[in-house]
Amino acid sequence: MPTDARAHPFVLRKIAQVARLVQESYTQPLQGGEGVFQPVAADSTAVTFIGHSSFLLQTAGKNLLIDPVFATRLVVLRRQRRPGLRVEQLPPIDLVLLTHAHMDHMNLPSLRRVVRATRRLRGTAPAVVVPHGVADLVAGLGFAQIYEMRWWQQRVVQGVTVTMTPARHWGARLFRDTHRGYGGYCIAGGSHSVYHAGDTASFDGFREVGRRLRPQLALLPIGAYYPDTYRAVHTSPEEALQGFLDTGAQWLVPMHYGTFRLGREPMDEPPRRLRQAAEQAGVAARLRMLAEGDTLDLATEPIAGESWQQDAPNVGRSMPQDTLATA
Repeated sequence: MPTDARAHPFVLRKIAQVARLVQESYTQPLQGGEGVFQPVAADSTAVTFIGHSSFLLQTAGKNLLIDPVFATRLVVLRRQRRPGLRVEQLPPIDLVLLTHAHMDHMNLPSLRRVVRATRRLRGTAPAVVVPHGVADLVAGLGFAQIYEMRWWQQRVVQGVTVTMTPARHWGARLFRDTHRGYGGYCIAGGSHSVYHAGDTASFDGFREVGRRLRPQLALLPIGAYYPDTYRAVHTSPEEALQGFLDTGAQWLVPMHYGTFRLGREPMDEPPRRLRQAAEQAGVAARLRMLAEGDTLDLATEPIAGESWQQDAPNVGRSMPQDTLATA
């Protein structure tokens, strides 16, 4: 074996893992169908699931995109399910929020298309919010303004209050650029608030988000948790449910599953495990499983009453807080 190969077993292992995932991503035809854009009243808040971690958020009369990925391929990894909306179906976008620089969350071709589409519809480009250290990656895409944020910073953008929230993940675009930030967002518009966790492992920050920001809707990741080393940076379905309970939110919409082969668990396993955990915890009525293209309008959802954060059962599998990010 060449000396350089022996010196970098981690890199070789990662290359082998990625090669296997890429090969498997082409074994099945694309599944899923397109939805139809459903506008809501200016005083309402609604989320439309586009796929993976991508959402269209309508709130306070504004249109926001979170981690928009419309591409069929991420370099060579092919998506497994079609986006629920096409770029051409979108309304003019006021603000784009990017949780971190990983390619399944920040897809540069998709961002260029969103900017061009909004310019055609309205004549002006949207603004973008990114974590600290990420502005250079979006600087040439045509956004009207670029706002960098750090954990717990709050900013009013386009009339919507955006708070960047902590996460337990990492933000490098490539292997070595670990200076880049990462996190999630809590977006408050009108009388509703939505928490998008980005990518994260289980951590105490869920409870802190609930205490500080009291979101009504939590969008939490449930995929890419196997092998178990991946749980250093991704929540399992049970851990995501516990994170939801810790936030005290009214409703849970799962994300980060079924679109890209990123972990070794079966593609259909995360939602099944989440449903089972929610039923065992007695909170299945608060779970909202959205297919690609589905829209959840918070104005039409029943209010669950008092927060049950303090009495939340412990349904997740605990993770040591000092585990290294190895996935």
